Order: sequence, then structure tokens, then C-alpha cells
Amino acid sequence: MHRVFQEDPGVFSRTFRALRLPFDDPVAVTLLPTDLTESRPLERRVDTLLRFDTADPDSGFLLAVEAQGKKDLGKPASWTYYLAYLYAKYGIPPLLLVVCQDKNTAAWAAEPVDIGPPQWPALTMRPLVLGPHNVPAITDPVTACRDIPLAALAAITHGKDPDAGAILKALAAALKTVDEDTASIYIELTEQGLGTAPAADIWRDLMAVDLSFFRSQTAERLRGEGRAEGRAEDILKLLSKRGVAVPDDTRDRITACTDPDTLSVWFDRAITATSAEELFTEE
Repeated sequence: MHRVFQEDPGVFSRTFRALRLPFDDPVAVTLLPTDLTESRPLERRVDTLLRFDTADPDSGFLLAVEAQGKKDLGKPASWTYYLAYLYAKYGIPPLLLVVCQDKNTAAWAAEPVDIGPPQWPALTMRPLVLGPHNVPAITDPVTACRDIPLAALAAITHGKDPDAGAILKALAAALKTVDEDTASIYIELTEQGLGTAPAADIWRDLMAVDLSFFRSQTAERLRGEGRAEGRAEDILKLLSKRGVAVPDDTRDRITACTDPDTLSVWFDRAITATSAEELFTEE
């Protein structure tokens, strides 16, 4: 059934001309290798891949999520490859979701891509797209509390919007209502999602205003450890500038100490000590 096209490739265009689907007659035809196996490993990775199973076993699907910061003319071919590969590997209908931070990139990503001749595209790649054009801007803390993941997505996709600050403040307020572990996850995801957008600085400032943000003992412990680490570095720097030798075991003892009071005593002694051992001498 296929060899006839090798013998006379022109039969293709003549046949479909008779079926009123015109293709131009070829001026040259080249017989190519039929082996489509990859000749060398080629790494291809989708950003996130999820399998959705539903109550209806025939309604499950794969969701491939791609974060797209700008137009990339090579991406549609890669996205089409992802979808074809996923369907061949899993036998489950795949969907592609592209998440963008600006309207121009979102509009470009949303355009269907036809693969094949214009008379009869063999494949049409149609991604779903989320961005500032369709993700709601959540500026009300009460609304953000109801769905913190959606509020985080809104903050990320609107990272380049003029009202990004209001969205981030609503998310920051909403995070006060959840446990520290959950809040930490969305703090990090939001910071990573904002990337180099101007709103990233706003978010970092909001998170740095008050480290007691979550009113947690863990946050207090982390602050204490940070102060202790800084004081230990001050002691070692002071001894070094005064020309006092610090053996490795002494250095380890100083850096391992987490008690601020003890470190404060050691710092005072380091001002006049002639040897590192004098830090630990009891009065």
C-alpha cells in the first residue's frame, strides 16, 4: 500500500487533485530513511508533568506545564514533540499549559500551531495559557485567604503589573493565617516565580520587614542561630586582627556555640586575650 508512492511520488498529488484537495506537483522528490529512532540521546524535559485521574476512567489526562518568560520560536516544535511523546508513552490524552508573566508572551503562546501543509495540517498544537490576561488579580486579603495557591499564582503571573504590590501584600497577609511550613512553601514559590521581575524586590522587602511574621518558635530559633553565627564570626575576626592564633579545635568550639550569652563573654575576653585559650578561662 505504500510502495506505489516510491515508484511514482506524483500519484499523491494526482489522487488528491481528483478528490478536490489540491497539492502542488513536485519538481523533485527524495527518498529519505524510514528509521525514526533517535540516533543519539537528546535530553528533553518538560517543566512539570502531572497525571490527573478522575471518577470517569476515560476522562483522565496528562498535564504538562511550561513556564515561559518570553517568545521563543523554537518552543512550539518542542511542545508538539512533548505532547506526541507523552501520548505515545502513556496512551493518555495530554494537555499543555503555558504560564506567562506578560500579555504579549501569553498571546504568542496561545496561538495554535499547525504542523503540516496548509491544505491539511496533520497536527494542531493548542496549548492552554495562563497569564495576566486571564488570571484574576487578587488584591483582597480575605479573598487570598480562601485560596492561597491561586493567590500565589496571581502574584506570579502579575509580577510585571503596576498593581503587583497590592497583590503581594494580600498574599503576605493571607500567609499569616496558615502554618509556618505551608507559608514557607508559598513564600519560596512566589519568590522563584517572580524571578527578576520588579515585584521580586517588593516581595523580598515584605518578607524581610519582620521575621516574627509567622509568630513561630522556629522563626525565633532561626533568628537566634543567625545572631550566634554572626557573633562567632566577630570573635574570630577580632582575634585574627589582634594576631592571636586560633587552633582548629578552638575555632570549631567557637563556631559550634549557639548560646548568645556565652558568645558575648568570649567576645569581651577576645578584646584583651593574648591566647585563644584565655576565652574559656573562668574568672
